[in-house]
Amino acid sequence: MDKRASFFVRVTWIFMVLTAVIHSLSFFAEPTAANETESQLLHLMQSYKADMGAGFHRSMDELFTSISACLSLLCLLGGLVTLYLSKAPIEIKIFRGIMLIHTLIFGIAFVVMLFFAFLPAIVCMGLIFITSGAAAYFLK
Repeated sequence: MDKRASFFVRVTWIFMVLTAVIHSLSFFAEPTAANETESQLLHLMQSYKADMGAGFHRSMDELFTSISACLSLLCLLGGLVTLYLSKAPIEIKIFRGIMLIHTLIFGIAFVVMLFFAFLPAIVCMGLIFITSGAAAYFLK
């Protein structure tokens, strides 16, 4: 693996793990309302449980938490797999394929974040997308 590929692979797994850690910090912060409207919204999101079928009753806060946890776990999985494969004696062709898969998945996540998320999430996904794409490009 040449120096450019090694650099982008390293930066990719660091960004993935860092994004997982940063995103996980949100589980330790309690949302606070700035006004009466936000207070009502938070109360409904935390207390109103919709019937999801098959006996499941979940609040929007619980659904949001589960999706949020999945993003952290996706980033952690991607980062740890990339770190492991960068140290393992595997063919560059296989490693390039994994980095192309990362580029595709995190590229889709980046586009979704552009439309539905806020700046820190957009920046994190964008950095992962760009560095994994560069790593795949230089892995030859």
